[in-house]
Amino acid sequence: MSATTLRSRTRALYERPGTAADRFRYALLGFDVLTVAWLVASSFLERGQHHTRIDLAIGLVFLADFLARLWISRRPLKDLLSFWSAADILVIVSLLFPIWGEGLAFLRVLRLFRVFHSPQTLRQLREDVPGFRQNEMALRAGLNLLIFIFAMTALVYQTQASVNKGITNYVDALYFTVTTLSTTGFGDITLVGTTGKLLSVAIMIFGISLFLRLVQVMLRPPKAIYSCPTCGLRRHDHDSVHCKACGTVLNIPDDGVD
Repeated sequence: MSATTLRSRTRALYERPGTAADRFRYALLGFDVLTVAWLVASSFLERGQHHTRIDLAIGLVFLADFLARLWISRRPLKDLLSFWSAADILVIVSLLFPIWGEGLAFLRVLRLFRVFHSPQTLRQLREDVPGFRQNEMALRAGLNLLIFIFAMTALVYQTQASVNKGITNYVDALYFTVTTLSTTGFGDITLVGTTGKLLSVAIMIFGISLFLRLVQVMLRPPKAIYSCPTCGLRRHDHDSVHCKACGTVLNIPDDGVD
């Protein structure tokens, strides 16, 4: 098989519709979810050689995925210098060469954000999951908040576990993150040091913003995401026949569910 043919087939798995491609992308998404679950579970276990082996295996899969996406990219240099590539590289390095223990492990959660918000994944979910199209904005806002909570929980654990007797596992870190985000502030767990205080401030500011965004989307009448072929307006009422901006006749896909 020539390199050109192999690249074309690899690109089809990552970017094009099809049964095999859909299964491949769902498998990648599922693997990312499992790595985050392992990140949480491992905080309750004594670290040993099995941790190193599992992290090495995860790092090799991430590396293969990163190189494959870079290989099929039509703009490899631009993609290599992007924020998402930098996050992927940091995660891979932290797994294959754990110089700072698991200090950058929280970045694994960002992979979920990137994969979930990719055009290919969103297209699959709109086609495969009943009701996703009608509730897409609320579901995406909810997932953004959930990913933020997991990322901050991981960051709190990684930065505080060794210096804060109140943070011994991910449940402690999750408890602190949620109480801080909700401004409940029981005060039984507080972060130590200047870094801890700044992290608490970031959780409150960004977390509350994401929470208010979720509430706003849930209270607002749902919209269909469909680009008008003439003016490009993307959000319309689900029963719209014409674009309210330019009057073009629309053909918005509908699952037939109220």
